[in-house]
Amino acid sequence: MADQERLSEGLTEINEGLSETSEGTAEASTRLICAGGELLEGGDGVRFEIELDGEAAPAFAIRHGGRVYGYLNRCAHIAMELDWKLGKFFDADAEYLICSTHGAVYAPESGACRGGPCRGAALVGLNMFEADGKVYMRRG
Repeated sequence: MADQERLSEGLTEINEGLSETSEGTAEASTRLICAGGELLEGGDGVRFEIELDGEAAPAFAIRHGGRVYGYLNRCAHIAMELDWKLGKFFDADAEYLICSTHGAVYAPESGACRGGPCRGAALVGLNMFEADGKVYMRRG
């Protein structure tokens, strides 16, 4: 549980930094993740890394309900990567994100646990947006 709390605190700092306006250039406040066409509705996700507490941390972006979402690639139950094959985050019906290790399932639009051993926890969300056919992550 301490790891989850530390991760949540780190995300709070990330999100606070992302929500503040930057006096720098657009490149300083955003990061290009992929072309929008790479994320198909309920299809494979795009994996990438972010810096968290001075270390590289795995993350991913997916499309669900016509919107792009991003999360740290860490199950809220135990900090293991979710995808069962590179980029495979959705269950067979493309309804939920699923942890390949323990079967925890998460709502793609919020990262909230919807079943399995995650019990009330949530994935750590990232501040994503789409513009001009490209997917970006806001950063501080």
